[in-house]
Amino acid sequence: MSTLSEAFTDHPLHLHQIIPLDFDSVRAVPESHVWPNSDDDFPQADVDDHRQFTTPVPVIDLSDPDAATKLIGHACETWGVFQVINHGIPSSLVQEAESEVRRLFSLPARQKLKALRAPGGATGYGIARITPFFSKYMWHEGFTIMNNSAIDHANTLWPNNEHARFCDVMEDYQKKMNILAEQLTKLIFKSLDISEEEEEMDQWWVDPSTALQLNSYPSCPDPSRALGLAPHTDTSIITILHQSSTIINGGGLQVFNEGVGWVPVVPVSGALVVNVGDLLHILSNGRFINVLHRVFVNQNLQRLSMAYFYSPPTGFRVAPLTKLVNSSDKVPRYRSVTVREFISIKAKSLDKALSFIEN
Repeated sequence: MSTLSEAFTDHPLHLHQIIPLDFDSVRAVPESHVWPNSDDDFPQADVDDHRQFTTPVPVIDLSDPDAATKLIGHACETWGVFQVINHGIPSSLVQEAESEVRRLFSLPARQKLKALRAPGGATGYGIARITPFFSKYMWHEGFTIMNNSAIDHANTLWPNNEHARFCDVMEDYQKKMNILAEQLTKLIFKSLDISEEEEEMDQWWVDPSTALQLNSYPSCPDPSRALGLAPHTDTSIITILHQSSTIINGGGLQVFNEGVGWVPVVPVSGALVVNVGDLLHILSNGRFINVLHRVFVNQNLQRLSMAYFYSPPTGFRVAPLTKLVNSSDKVPRYRSVTVREFISIKAKSLDKALSFIEN
């Protein structure tokens, strides 16, 4: 069975779609990174004072799984995103991981380029893979880890065994994230009254497709003209995100909610953000929202995040859940597709990917 990394080899990028800007050397936003300042298609919610914002992204306590199950199902259906607390990931580990991410992105540009992602590769240093779909570049640099790829790239970044701590922390973080992702996925399907045995989903837990995406959004001389990450949905079943705290009016993650507009995901102490991805949207026959999200940048602060993408094995066939379709007397909205095939479709079409598998 092919790996998640191998699924990207058929869709190589040009070097100019991989190499980030040397953010330390610029004093103004170059034209290549200037975005039109328009929300005509996606209206901005009024977030001048987030304390008065009446429609916050749900925050769910996992200490009582039975109570959390219903809340998670409702959040997936109405938001496509929620935050979780009491999730079992030690705060010390999260802070250690963030510290290592900061150490990584603090390296000089010439050093980071030694771990540059290969044109047909999926791991290492570079800019967002969604870059080719937009006419402007994003104010972003990233580092992708799959399986044991951290040590391969970290060896080139830090001499004299200085990479060991980075690799150890990232390995521990990924192990803990995998446990949490499995727990959350089971709660999500429980909210649909679906057991993993009914849909042969138990094989996911043995060999899931996972990736850890480390992100840096450097301070920007003119945030009103730049964008950290363009609007998009994730391919995964779910994405679990840690975001460093930042000033609400000066950058950060935003999600789009119909009838409300763009809503900030205000950092909650100790919480992790969970996004519904395209694959869960397909499995739920469109019932769960694959949340559209974007990132704004800050003039004074660097923002860091760590996104853990969790999906079935690449050979697993994804389709609307049989029990869910039969119980609602609805026709399946999407045809069956392997994870690898959908990754390939999205690599070519991004926001139009789902339309290619509609019935």
